[in-house]
Amino acid sequence: MNFAFTEEQEDLREAARAFLADHSSGEQVRHAMETEHGFDPDVWKRVGAELGFCGVTVPEKHGGIGLGSVELTGLMEVMGEHLLCAPFFSTVCLAGTALRIGGDEAQKQEHLPALAAGQKIATLAHSEAGRGFDPLDFGCTAEPDGADFRLRGTKRYVIDGGVAELLIVAARAPGSDGEAGVSLFLVSAGSEGVTRRPLASMDQTRRQAEIRFDDVRVPASARLGGEGQGADILCRTLDLAAVALAAEQVGGAQRCLDLSVAYAKEREQFGRPIGSFQAIKHKCADMMLRVESARSAAYYAACAAADDATELPRAASLAKVYCSEAYFACAGEAIQIHGGVGFTWEYDPHVHFKRAQGSSVLLGDPAYHRERIARELAL
Repeated sequence: MNFAFTEEQEDLREAARAFLADHSSGEQVRHAMETEHGFDPDVWKRVGAELGFCGVTVPEKHGGIGLGSVELTGLMEVMGEHLLCAPFFSTVCLAGTALRIGGDEAQKQEHLPALAAGQKIATLAHSEAGRGFDPLDFGCTAEPDGADFRLRGTKRYVIDGGVAELLIVAARAPGSDGEAGVSLFLVSAGSEGVTRRPLASMDQTRRQAEIRFDDVRVPASARLGGEGQGADILCRTLDLAAVALAAEQVGGAQRCLDLSVAYAKEREQFGRPIGSFQAIKHKCADMMLRVESARSAAYYAACAAADDATELPRAASLAKVYCSEAYFACAGEAIQIHGGVGFTWEYDPHVHFKRAQGSSVLLGDPAYHRERIARELAL
C-alpha cells in the first residue's frame, strides 16, 4: 500500500503549514490558551472562511471542498505539529462527521454549509462521568413526548462544549441498553434546559465542558438517522475521529523530535553540543522510530477510512494505541533532552506533554483499544 500523498494533497498540507507557522507559533498558542474560550476567533475565522479547511470533508453541494479522510489526516498531522488551538477537531472530526454520516438532506443543508465555512462551532456530546470508554456506555435518555423528545442527563468531557453553538447529543430510550434504543439528536446550545459548565483539564489547548440536559425538548426532526440507527452512526463517527486524532498525535510527536534535535545541536555541555553524546543520540533515534511507526499506523487507518474498509474499527484502534503512546513517549523524551527548561512556560515541550496526555485518553485510552482489537480478532 502506497502511503505517499499526491501533489495536490501535499499542496494542501503546505498551505496549512505556512499559515500555522505564522498564526500558531508557540507564543501564540500559549496566548490562546489563556483566553476565555481557549482560541483566537480571528484565526478560527480564517481557517474556515479563507482557507476552507473546515469544509475539507464536506461535499461540494453543501459548501465544502469534497475531499476525504486522507486529506483530513494530512491536515490533522500539520495541526498537531503546531498545537492549533481552535474548535476544529470538535466541529469537523466529531460533529461534522456525525452529520455527514447520519443526517438527512434537510439537516445537512441546514448545518453543513455553516460548519464548512467556520461560521458555526459544533461538537459531539456522548461521554458521561463514571462510565467507561465504550461509546455506548451512557445513561442520558430521550423520552418520547408527543411528536417530540425530552432529553435528560449530563454529559462530561465534551470537547469545546463551552463554545459550541450546535450539539449532537447521544441519548437512549428509557430502559434500553447497549446498541438498542440509541439515537443522536441535533440540539441548539441555547435551548431551554441546557446548562454548560467549563471543566479544568491538563490540556489547556483543548477545552472541555460538562453539559446538563434538564427536560430539553427537541423535535423528532432533530434526530440523526432513523430509529435504532444511532449506535452505528456514533461508533463509525468515533472510529473516523480516532483516525484523525491519531494523525494529530503523529504531528505532535514529530514536532517533539524536531525540537529535541534542534536543541541538542545548539545546547553545549563540556565544550560541545549535547547532541554529540551517545545517550542523546539514542533518545533521538528511539523518538524517530516511534514517529515513523506511528505515522505508518495513522496513514494505514486513513486509507481504511477512505476505502470504507471493514477493518476500519481495528485500524482505528491500532492507530490510536500506537500514536497515543508514541506521542507521550516523544513528549517525555523532549523534556528530558531539554533538561530543566523543558517544563518551563517559555518552551514548547511541556505544552506537547500535556496535549499528549490529554489526547491519550480522548476517545479511549490505549488499554481500551487493545481490548477492543482483541475482541475484534476473537482472541
